[in-house]
Amino acid sequence: MAPRANWKGYLRLSLVSCPVALFPATSEREKVTFHQINRKSGHRVRMMRIDEESGDEVAYEDIVKGYAVGDGQYVEVTPDELEAIAIESKHTIEIDAFVPRSEIDDLYNVRPYYIVPDGDIGLDAYAVIRDVIADLKKVALGRVVLTSREHVIALEPRGKGLVGTLLRYPYEVRDAGEYFADIGNVKIPKDMMELARHIVKTKSGHFDPDKFEDSYESALKDLLKKKQAGEKISPAKQPKASNVVSLMDALRRSVEGERSGRRPASARRPTARRSASKSTSKRRRGSAARRKAS
Repeated sequence: MAPRANWKGYLRLSLVSCPVALFPATSEREKVTFHQINRKSGHRVRMMRIDEESGDEVAYEDIVKGYAVGDGQYVEVTPDELEAIAIESKHTIEIDAFVPRSEIDDLYNVRPYYIVPDGDIGLDAYAVIRDVIADLKKVALGRVVLTSREHVIALEPRGKGLVGTLLRYPYEVRDAGEYFADIGNVKIPKDMMELARHIVKTKSGHFDPDKFEDSYESALKDLLKKKQAGEKISPAKQPKASNVVSLMDALRRSVEGERSGRRPASARRPTARRSASKSTSKRRRGSAARRKAS
């Protein structure tokens, strides 16, 4: 089944416009999802809309939006009244400005959409807008109404098309100073920094999302298979926290682990560490016995 567009309208740069459609660029459909069920009957549970005062169930057609203006007081707003708000961005993405991509803080990014031509009409106009954005090496800023809200959208060329990323408004972004103000100033010794840099260099590479592994999702699917097969599920044993004497000691042990191609001892599970020490003791006793025999 072909994907369904979240929005259809026009993309416009001054007097140049073309019909376009917006499609979500990401999806979480492949992730495992759960329903709520009745433990006693095994039947699925459905949520009911209940009047909090009378306790009666409310029919869907009797439910309207309400804005709280006081204790138990609301201003009702109907879908027709919301539709009557005449803002152009409901049907048109008007490009207002061009800005450097580096000036857009990642905190403002919400979600990406593919913006594609809606039919063959206006394809030339679409190509002009796409190519001029690419030529300027900047990001085009416009406005669009999605989910009954107006959003700022940043447009960038991607291959033969355009990607639009919804951006947050300033009032939606929290001030980092409120969270970082109590972090004290720490001067890191030079030798500590050198060890840390070495660890970073050994782990440096290139961004490759194909190497991302959702270990929790894999474990969840494995759990569901075992449950379907009637296997008993035992709680997993949690690894014990390692006893690190000092930050410097932890850095040294990390570097030693990277050089030997093994995980640092502090990162390995205690059971593995004990089994390794037992194997070493056995080898030492065996070597000693062979020396005596010879």
